[in-house]
Amino acid sequence: MTRFRIFSIAGLSLTLATAAFTNAAAPRSSPARAASPAAQEVKIPVEQYTLKNGLRVVLSEDHAAPTVSLCVTYDVGSRNEQAGHTGFAHLFEHMMFQGSQNVGKGEHLILVHVNGGDVNGTTSDDETNYYERVPANQLDMALFLESDRMRALRINQANLDNQRSTVQEERRLRMDNQAYGKTGEILEDLAYDNFAYKHSTMGSMGDLNAASLDDVAQFFKTYYAPNNAVLALVGDFKSEETLAKIKKYFEDIPQQPAPPAVDMGEPAQTGERRTVVEDSFAKLPRLDIVYKTVPANTPDFYALDMLGDILFAGPSSRLYQKLVKEKTVALQVAGGVNFRRGPALFQAFALLKPGQDASEVEKLIYEEFEHVKMDGVTPAEMQKVLIQDRLQQAQSMTSTMSRARNLGQYAVYFHDPELINTVLAKYSEITPADIQRVARQYLGATARTIVLTNPKAQTGPAQ
Repeated sequence: MTRFRIFSIAGLSLTLATAAFTNAAAPRSSPARAASPAAQEVKIPVEQYTLKNGLRVVLSEDHAAPTVSLCVTYDVGSRNEQAGHTGFAHLFEHMMFQGSQNVGKGEHLILVHVNGGDVNGTTSDDETNYYERVPANQLDMALFLESDRMRALRINQANLDNQRSTVQEERRLRMDNQAYGKTGEILEDLAYDNFAYKHSTMGSMGDLNAASLDDVAQFFKTYYAPNNAVLALVGDFKSEETLAKIKKYFEDIPQQPAPPAVDMGEPAQTGERRTVVEDSFAKLPRLDIVYKTVPANTPDFYALDMLGDILFAGPSSRLYQKLVKEKTVALQVAGGVNFRRGPALFQAFALLKPGQDASEVEKLIYEEFEHVKMDGVTPAEMQKVLIQDRLQQAQSMTSTMSRARNLGQYAVYFHDPELINTVLAKYSEITPADIQRVARQYLGATARTIVLTNPKAQTGPAQ
């Protein structure tokens, strides 16, 4: 399953805060190995419509609870940014809560909260989404709030300056002044050649400082148009009535020209790439190894996803057993393939114990990769991760918000919200031979990129 896990020596699971990994959870089934009665299969109802202005609408009725979850996913992320204009997608996630034509500054959040709901937004390389969960009788309010800011966001110098400062402070907090905060940015810059994924979603301080009001207004006009968005709604409503409401609030918002296409192509890597980073905030060495692979929702992606689970998912996984339990060289391990519309990274991560030789740990990781290439994986390993991920996804899908976000993501990424029901079959088709093949094809020595993050040596007097 597409998550990036860390497992501590105590066996407690922590998930890295990386949206490209956490937002893409997908259920699995393997009828040949773990068959279950057809009555246990749950098919999520999906209805699709397109308004006259190009807004795509995905509706899924669920009357189990008197709530509705609404997610508006815009087809824009950091991959759409140009050199010299990084950080715009994330900046707009913040700008979208600064008021619109009929909604005051911060009022969107207040109205949702005082009416018993919750609301937020996220930005990734490939999308920006805004979502709220409200009581069913507040659906009109949620639709109005989302339509008003899509129609007429309040873009002025005061809001830009305020949110620019907020985003820059967020970068300081999460990256510049955080242990290992810059490791991911350095890793992607080294691994990728194409600018789309080469730069971070957070953007650079210089580009954020240089952003003008005209730049921001043009970004909004280009990417925050109805024909560049998907509205997904899950919960307690009647589809026919709700579609009429959506048309009432959204259909007269003007359509805009389609945004420019994004080149995500990557040339074949022909040699290992490596760098060492000193981190003033780190206390232990961290080793990251990545390989460029394939986009999500492709046959090889599903095989790589399962390989990641076998190697990294849980205390019984191969590399946890080898690095943490058997060799006792690492405190944490994690890995897997991330969920991207373009070439994704298959990553291995290890937080080393004090005094360990990073090159020896690196060799141990490669040895396990070679075992998969030579000997493959077992049906028992496959069944184990299928059961684990099937349970986890079933738990996730009890949330109408999780469903709304998945439907919006599948519609934007692949134009296929029905993938929420068909992805099981894609995983069930993967065989041990497929996993062995993708390990051989993608985990080669010349295709890897390595970043070793070391604690910076203290130069002052001993404390």
